[in-house]
Amino acid sequence: MHEDGSILFIATFIIVVLIVLFIIFHIIKKRRSAKYRAIIDNLEREKNLIASTPVPSELSKIEPIIKNEKMEEKFNDWQEKFEKIKKTDLSRIDDMIVELDIYFDKKDYKSCRYRIAKTELEIYKAREKANHLLEQIMEITLSEEKYRSIVTKLKTKYRKENKEYQQHKDLYDDVQEAISLQLENIEKRFLDFEKAMDANEYNEVVHIVKALDTMIDHMGIIVEEVPDVLLMAKQLIPKRIKEVEAVWKEMEEVDYPLSYLNLEYNIQEANNNINTILDKVKVLNLEDCMFELKTILDYLDSLFVDFEKERLSRKVYEEIDKDFSKKLKKTNKLVEDVYAQLDDIKKMYDLNDEDLEIIKDVNKTLVVINDDYKKLVGQVGQATSPYSIMHKEIEDLTIRLKQMEESFDIALKSLGNMYDDEQRAREQLTEIEGFLKRCKVKIRSYKLPIITDNYFVQLAEANEAILEVIKELEKKPIVIPVLNTRVDTARDLVLKLYNTTNEMIKTAQMAEMAIVYGNRYRNDYSEIDSGLLQAEKEFFKGDYKKSLDTSIRTTKLVDENIYKKLLAVYDD
Repeated sequence: MHEDGSILFIATFIIVVLIVLFIIFHIIKKRRSAKYRAIIDNLEREKNLIASTPVPSELSKIEPIIKNEKMEEKFNDWQEKFEKIKKTDLSRIDDMIVELDIYFDKKDYKSCRYRIAKTELEIYKAREKANHLLEQIMEITLSEEKYRSIVTKLKTKYRKENKEYQQHKDLYDDVQEAISLQLENIEKRFLDFEKAMDANEYNEVVHIVKALDTMIDHMGIIVEEVPDVLLMAKQLIPKRIKEVEAVWKEMEEVDYPLSYLNLEYNIQEANNNINTILDKVKVLNLEDCMFELKTILDYLDSLFVDFEKERLSRKVYEEIDKDFSKKLKKTNKLVEDVYAQLDDIKKMYDLNDEDLEIIKDVNKTLVVINDDYKKLVGQVGQATSPYSIMHKEIEDLTIRLKQMEESFDIALKSLGNMYDDEQRAREQLTEIEGFLKRCKVKIRSYKLPIITDNYFVQLAEANEAILEVIKELEKKPIVIPVLNTRVDTARDLVLKLYNTTNEMIKTAQMAEMAIVYGNRYRNDYSEIDSGLLQAEKEFFKGDYKKSLDTSIRTTKLVDENIYKKLLAVYDD
């Protein structure tokens, strides 16, 4: 029973699927049929639109205005072409659409697609022919209205320009005759237009209208620009040239070198260009005239900038030259003095090759700077170079001199340091010898029973180190690094001796004070008596530190603060 139910369900499902597929197929087929029907109907409408092109109505407008054989020939040709489109092209399209209907009825959609494409191509060709034919015809039917409208606007524009010219006629000087002739030519062209329109010579009308448009545009440019061109060419630029020549002459009289500007040639060229421009204006050729005149005017204006630049450069040059000359003279004297003493300095100090090379390079550089400066002064004197260049060159020389001075300062600083080191060594030697003397005086002032061997060893080392310093100072040349080492060694040894002397005397004094302080307890305490006896023996042997330790340790038996008391007394 279960198996029968399954079979029944499967059979039902298959039937439903088949029904759905059939419905879908039927819908697709119906839609495709509708699509092709719509395309065929549209092709029929496109064909009918071509047939209804308003060529006959436009031709009927031309027939009454035919006044010459040429126009009649065109009229007949257009009629024949439209008849050919209807009888040949549209007839062929009709046949193709009928054939399409047959294939559509047979449901042969594959053949339909191919023939639809061919029919569309034929319809496109026929439509283009008809539209082109209509445009040619309408060019004639609309010509009168179209060209009269254009010419009316051109006349308005012409009258405006003519009025502007007549009101300011005096501004056009000797160009008036040429302008009057051009105005007459424009008026003749207007008459030619009327004649051509009366004769229906529309091909000629096109050329006349274009010529009128060009001539009136050109006249507008002439009316607008000629006064400005004449003003610049005859007044502004000649006046500016005179101003340039006046300043030029004035500056040359005070020895400004202006030959680099090539003024004479450039002004002559400017005058030649102005004459050429005036000749072009006389024949109403304004091409590039305004541009060339503005270029000339800009050049003349730039000359005033060059003149001012030269004045400023001369002022700056003279200021810098004054300072530079003084500084160069001072530097020459200083370098010359140092270079002259170089052999003596070499004998006095052990100079290395680098120190000597810096001084030699400085001298070579200074020689070149002096030569360049002489050349510069010569150029200024001969007025061969502009001050704008001289200004830069004197600035360059100033920078080079400054760089040379910096190198020279390094060399002088090195020599100065050597001299300073020598003087400092001599001063320190005096100080060291003073310290040593104070050590000897102090050790003698405090009569110690015994002076330790350590003191005499340090004293000998200090004396020997001082002698080494004296020897280095007496050498020629002096080797500064060695001298500095000797001075440092002598100072360290004398300071060491000084500290040893002070420490020994301090220890001895405190040991003696400790023994004296403990004597008050000797009769009462046998331990203190024996301890102090030991401290006295050590004191007279010269072992002052041990004597101090023994006396403090002994006295502490009765007085714990003995060491602090000793320090307080010693400090006071």
